[in-house]
Amino acid sequence: MLQYPHLISSEIYRASRYGAKHPLSIPRVSLAVDLIKAMGWFPEDRFVEGPIATPEQLHRFHDPDYVAALLRAEEGNLTEAEKDRWNIGRNGNPIYPEVFRRPATAAGSSILAAHMVRDGGTVHSPAGGTHHGRRDRASGFCFLNDPVLGILTLLDAGIAPVVYVDLDAHHGDGVEIAFQHDPRVTTLSIHEAGRWPRTGGLHHDLGPTVINFPVEPGFQDDEFYYILETAILPIVQNVEPAAIVIQCGVDGLADDPMSKLSLSNNVYPVAVSALMRLAPRHIVLGGGGYNPFAVARAWTLIWAAIDGRDGTEMELPQAARNVLKGVHWRHSLAKSPPARWFDQLIDPPNTGSIRDSIRETVRAVLNATG
Repeated sequence: MLQYPHLISSEIYRASRYGAKHPLSIPRVSLAVDLIKAMGWFPEDRFVEGPIATPEQLHRFHDPDYVAALLRAEEGNLTEAEKDRWNIGRNGNPIYPEVFRRPATAAGSSILAAHMVRDGGTVHSPAGGTHHGRRDRASGFCFLNDPVLGILTLLDAGIAPVVYVDLDAHHGDGVEIAFQHDPRVTTLSIHEAGRWPRTGGLHHDLGPTVINFPVEPGFQDDEFYYILETAILPIVQNVEPAAIVIQCGVDGLADDPMSKLSLSNNVYPVAVSALMRLAPRHIVLGGGGYNPFAVARAWTLIWAAIDGRDGTEMELPQAARNVLKGVHWRHSLAKSPPARWFDQLIDPPNTGSIRDSIRETVRAVLNATG
């Protein structure tokens, strides 16, 4: 059993870019790791270099022909017909120099994390969380589905049941599809209703192990806590999971340009801490997030929660400020950035009344799950 939480990352994320104008061409994993270091929270003795998954490991979920195509894409050897077939170089899934190695490192990290927590413990891999990847094609900026591969590794070790909780603003469709008929895995996703991929509706016939919480624009902290405490935590506790996999996409933040949700970064460490108490094994992944300042601060707070540290300090040390001030982001949001992006780790909370629609969503889910 792991005595202390471990963090998996890789230097591949520092220089790798999806393309100049792509939403993911911003520092995220490397920036979060740098910020954790600047806070004095980097676990040198608990850091693990993320390995590149082998094709054979990827075949546990992904079609071998698709994996071969992804390898050829990195070599620049895909025909136009193959690009269409595999959705590589199409629809926001660009071909770039590390188009196989980068997602395969995230996949290898999630597979390794599952092995590491076999006897108990916690592993954090912020590069993981590529939850849209399909068995035989790229989807939603995701070329491989590392959460699925991590969960399959747990199941192959006889670790079940597993609960997957997806906090991303976008529905975790790829993971849901992979396990919707497997009673050993319960998938829960809280996401913005109607946002791409426009799945994950409240009413469906996929059974009690597929649970979705579609929420409206403006979704704020108090509404998040209401769903967490009233529905998610009781449902997870009832499952009595042997392991929990948490996808911590932070594109639901009010500061993120890719959703219309209004969360502060307060909610993520609260959710992760509460969920971790409900199982002996935990894999905590990253996910979406398209404002580098918001992502790095939120993921640093998540690591603090995982590692049992107090992440509520309002003033950042100078070393941490320097890390954030060294980032150049060309988005319009960066033209007049608030001082708190550079001076504070935690956001002011976004509070408010709980809308009737949120209460009705919780009632419907609880009725459906018994």
